[in-house]
Amino acid sequence: MKYVHKDFDEELKARIQQIESALKELSEIILKENKSRFAEKNVDIDADFEQEGNDPFQPGYSSSISVGIADRDGELIDIHIVRIWECYRSLLGIPISINIPVSKIVGELLDETLVEVNEELKEYVEEALRDL
Repeated sequence: MKYVHKDFDEELKARIQQIESALKELSEIILKENKSRFAEKNVDIDADFEQEGNDPFQPGYSSSISVGIADRDGELIDIHIVRIWECYRSLLGIPISINIPVSKIVGELLDETLVEVNEELKEYVEEALRDL
């Protein structure tokens, strides 16, 4: 869901932080539940919460969780990324990296519910196990 700068408030910030926290926990659970299953197939699974920046309402801030599968040599086989929040500058709907006076600050929040993300990640893990 897209938000424009005027929609940025403490309620939205709290919602972003709540979703980030819940998905960070979810990634840890997925890792804990599946590490041994992947080890049996001689591959590693890793799940991480990633955050760039400190203020969710500043351009350049982004947060996501990722679930990756790598062989024993550390070579990445596959990765699945769920972007939680991203804040950036936009000009005519196109993301830009510099501050142009008529540009707008925009944020995009994950549209899916936590239940949907959980199901998506479980499906990804099961499919990855089948494909190995």
